[in-house]
Amino acid sequence: MRVSHRYAATVADQHHLSQSAYDRLRAEHEDLSTRGRLDIADKIETARQHGDLKENAEYHAAKEEKSKMEARISQLAGMLEDAIIVEEDDSDPTIVAAGCIVAIRYEGDDDIEKYLIGSIEERHDDYDCISPTSPLGEALIGTEVGHSATYEAPGGTLHVEVVEIHR
Repeated sequence: MRVSHRYAATVADQHHLSQSAYDRLRAEHEDLSTRGRLDIADKIETARQHGDLKENAEYHAAKEEKSKMEARISQLAGMLEDAIIVEEDDSDPTIVAAGCIVAIRYEGDDDIEKYLIGSIEERHDDYDCISPTSPLGEALIGTEVGHSATYEAPGGTLHVEVVEIHR
């Protein structure tokens, strides 16, 4: 039996989002799909009235803006369709889970690095994001403070210690 790619979402296709991020992305999608499309259609029509389309920079800029906006609408639709809402209150504060900020230290290194475990759409406070479905993210999920996690990276096996967790 063949399954359509649209319905064969894998774990890697899923986006772990807080309710607030989901609501923000849904509002952005709605805005771009309605007001955004009307605004860009007006810009294209106005630019079209300025004459020869081959040499009309305003027209070409508006068409490029439309293309970028349509790509974002598509991206948002995909994220919202495959979103998993992460309930922050249900998580044990001593265990790494999606939506938390985790401080880690690589084996043999004294530097501590802090990351947000989740979608890049959740990013805040200038923390880099680690997807829960990435090799490092999968290794960290469920790990407690003081324990180590091991994962395979392109350069070989790496070991990290969970130093601290913030919700």
